[in-house]
Amino acid sequence: MKVGIMMLYKRVDESAPNPGAFALECENIGFESVWVGDHMLFHGHPTTPFPVGGPIPDHYAHFPEPFVVLAMAAATTKKLRIGTAVLLVPEHEPLVAAKTIATLDRLSGGRFILGIGTGWLREAAVPLGSDFDHRWTQAAEYVAAMRELWSKPAASFHGKYANFDDIVCNPKPVQQPGPPVLIGSADKNALKRVARWADGYIPVCFENAKAAAYMRRNLAELKAECDRTGRDFAKLDITVMVSLPAERSRAQELIAELAELRVNRVVDVNAIEPLFAGDYRKKVEQIAQAAL
Repeated sequence: MKVGIMMLYKRVDESAPNPGAFALECENIGFESVWVGDHMLFHGHPTTPFPVGGPIPDHYAHFPEPFVVLAMAAATTKKLRIGTAVLLVPEHEPLVAAKTIATLDRLSGGRFILGIGTGWLREAAVPLGSDFDHRWTQAAEYVAAMRELWSKPAASFHGKYANFDDIVCNPKPVQQPGPPVLIGSADKNALKRVARWADGYIPVCFENAKAAAYMRRNLAELKAECDRTGRDFAKLDITVMVSLPAERSRAQELIAELAELRVNRVVDVNAIEPLFAGDYRKKVEQIAQAAL
């Protein structure tokens, strides 16, 4: 089982480690990947409820720009994979995003994984260009447009949200026809989208006691969707974001259960308590001792 870790910030200040130094620590410890989330903007007085209940944690207003963080992580490491968990695709203009992602994948030697979502905070999404009520349609089109830009010498695309002719986007990503796209969503149609046009699945399950049952149910449905659409389920990258148990025996039991279900990567994340709050090294060591 590959084990990754989410770089979740409380604040982007002197209390947080340099992303490059942190990534190198993770590579040396034995983690397979580091990941960062995406909230480009926040809203001063949001009315949208927090998806997991309760008030929205303050650190959601302090997410850094993900590609800057991942570029710094890639610059100091050689094998560590870098990923977004998740990039809110409708909030990123696709030609600019395609260029940024391709450059990051090229300069990192093909180590980038594009975990995607569409966001839950309407008040912050709309100012960034999200057609919030149709955001998954928009996301699918943006991904299709980016794949054209990544794989064609000169690309053209004509859709509702992206429209361009004969555009050259260099450098091309090392991974072709582009970095793997993993969908992270609890939307009722998420598994259909994974089967139809994604390269993998990256859901989040914050309650580790329920993670195996959650993935067993969802992966059975995903396999059925793959059978209906003619996709090879075995070729999908199945990752789950979960807060791993602190006790090694419990963590190893969960990892073994997930591996039986054909999950190939777990990414440790805690939605309430940011990794970079307090003694992050103690937290990282605890995760490593439990999971690696």
